[in-house]
Amino acid sequence: MNLKQTMLTLCVLIAAVGHAQKMDRDAIMRKLITDDYALAKNQYLYMMKQVPKDSLPQTFDKATNKLISKEINWWCTGFYPGSLLYIFEQTQDEVIKAEALRALKVIEPNQTYTGNHDLGFMMYCSFGNAYRLFKDEQYKQIIFRSAESLATRYRPNMKSIQSWNKNQYFNCPVIIDNMMNLEMMNWVSQHGGDPKYQAIAVTHTNTTIKNHYRSDYSSYHVVDYDQETGKVLKKVTHQGAANTSAWSRGQAWGLYGFIVMYRDTKNIEYLNFAKNIAKFILHHPNLPADKVPYWDFDAGFQPLAKRDASAAAITASALMELGQFATGKEKNEFIDAGVTMIESLSSENYLSKPGENGGFLIKHCVGALPMNSEIDVPLIYADYYLLEALKRYKDWYLNK
Repeated sequence: MNLKQTMLTLCVLIAAVGHAQKMDRDAIMRKLITDDYALAKNQYLYMMKQVPKDSLPQTFDKATNKLISKEINWWCTGFYPGSLLYIFEQTQDEVIKAEALRALKVIEPNQTYTGNHDLGFMMYCSFGNAYRLFKDEQYKQIIFRSAESLATRYRPNMKSIQSWNKNQYFNCPVIIDNMMNLEMMNWVSQHGGDPKYQAIAVTHTNTTIKNHYRSDYSSYHVVDYDQETGKVLKKVTHQGAANTSAWSRGQAWGLYGFIVMYRDTKNIEYLNFAKNIAKFILHHPNLPADKVPYWDFDAGFQPLAKRDASAAAITASALMELGQFATGKEKNEFIDAGVTMIESLSSENYLSKPGENGGFLIKHCVGALPMNSEIDVPLIYADYYLLEALKRYKDWYLNK
């Protein structure tokens, strides 16, 4: 056998090994996805019996054994119906569907809410999924009105959407989480709505690149502006370990948001920016082997610091989509890392046992540690993004 034949044989063997490994992973992931959605259905059938009629579940208090719910204009209220809709899509359980439709009616008044920037979380994760599944024109109009409400918070002098209202700490704050609300703006413009909504999203994204990110592609949490002049007053990390640190969930929000902006605009700058954020996260020396980050990448007391499973769930879902737009080694890196996160979150270290954790799926999340709020608890958005990550792997990669 000459050298050329030897190399050809070697390439065939390598391809065969790679194919076998892919088949093995597909088999593992198929079972994992089936099992996780079955657990999710049973957990949410249990949870819904405890949900008040006029509020939505947020977390679970182990000390009192009680479900904690929030008023309808709390930023997380879209994740409960959104999670139910993901579960219904995979299981076709009619009780789950009925509860999702009930929860949608509860939060429907949010379509005219202008008190903060979280309309995307509240109304697109919920009604966006509902319209995708059922094509009900009423849902589409609710999404349109929600985008109109969100647009009232756009500040032309700042070239950004204001996040929180003026308070004792900030004049006109914009937080990195706001990148997650731009998907709804894009969608409305692309489905017959006013083009101004996507124009706002693009302008906000460009301002975020300019002011929120450091040279290493880590993000501040909050940039505070002078609303009249657009001048940056200060940059802080309100929910992180320090102003100079990389708060884990903030990095996840930014990654996800820039991937969405690339998908919706095809601006290659946004894709390259998302890749660099992903590499910051995945190559960070403090990212644990299971790829479930500490609540802040620079948190003290590692390795005893609290993990934030919600950051892993958001990142995993984002990486599934980033894999759709990457090629070669980058594609493999992003998908492999996302799969590791999904597998870790689906292990006994993070996944609830049936009937425990108040009906939530995921354990060990952190809301705002510096405020002593929601530490080492389940959080509704962790469930939502894990369910989304599972769906994305199934739809985009299983047996492909």
